[in-house]
Amino acid sequence: MIRRRTLLTALATTPVLSGVAVTTTATPAAAAEQASNTALYANPAWTEGTDWGRRSRRHLIDDQSRTDRAPFLRSTVIAPHGGGIEGGTSELCLAIAGYHPADLAPTPVAGPVHDFWMFEGLMSSGNGALHVTSTHCDDTIARSLCAGSLNVLSLHGCKPEQAGLEPGAATVLVGGLNPAFRQYLMEEFTAAGIRAVTASGEEEIAGIDPDNICNRTLLGMGAQLEMTTALRTAMFAADKNTIADRATNLLPPFWTFTAATRKAIDRVEAGQTVL
Repeated sequence: MIRRRTLLTALATTPVLSGVAVTTTATPAAAAEQASNTALYANPAWTEGTDWGRRSRRHLIDDQSRTDRAPFLRSTVIAPHGGGIEGGTSELCLAIAGYHPADLAPTPVAGPVHDFWMFEGLMSSGNGALHVTSTHCDDTIARSLCAGSLNVLSLHGCKPEQAGLEPGAATVLVGGLNPAFRQYLMEEFTAAGIRAVTASGEEEIAGIDPDNICNRTLLGMGAQLEMTTALRTAMFAADKNTIADRATNLLPPFWTFTAATRKAIDRVEAGQTVL
């Protein structure tokens, strides 16, 4: 199997990024994957807000009552490779957290909101050079949100060959160290008619490294979704699968995937008592 880091580095010099059809031009900065978010943020080749950006929301818990309890948000949704790095993951991160990707209004899918964090590539090309593997994600906000959550769901994009699947496969690979969370995700995707398989093999695809950002939770385990290019492409209108257009061109498969994922989060949270 092709190693994820090797393949992603190669993608930075080819005309197709994972899930985003753009014309790319290799740059000196694309020669090697960034060692960490800290290293990337310090790299003078890129500027925050122009070449890359971060978005997050931590919901307020304000409990001033001695008799009643404010709700504790159990789950965080993250997209470590959003924007033009692994196309579609930013939009899914927002929707699964409970917000419409276009304007952060409540989504059509009813239910609670969740904390979220994402790192996004904003360049017109070459966003693959901004990739930081999940075990090396050390963004301060990302780490703090995950460390304060019972559950983390990390969203990623992959190509079928990275996951040992047939070309053109529209599939989600379910990984991470939380077995109950994985089970509920598999069941809800299957019930929704979405092809789901258990992620296995390479650690980065399976999300089984304890240092993976998805597993840096209060429980020491979380869940990771690797969505193939074909699965993500089907969620957005034709010729609108770009950083600028995706949020306002969502197709029914996007909401089907969002609803199934949120149901799985609801199920895992239902079994977690907060003392």
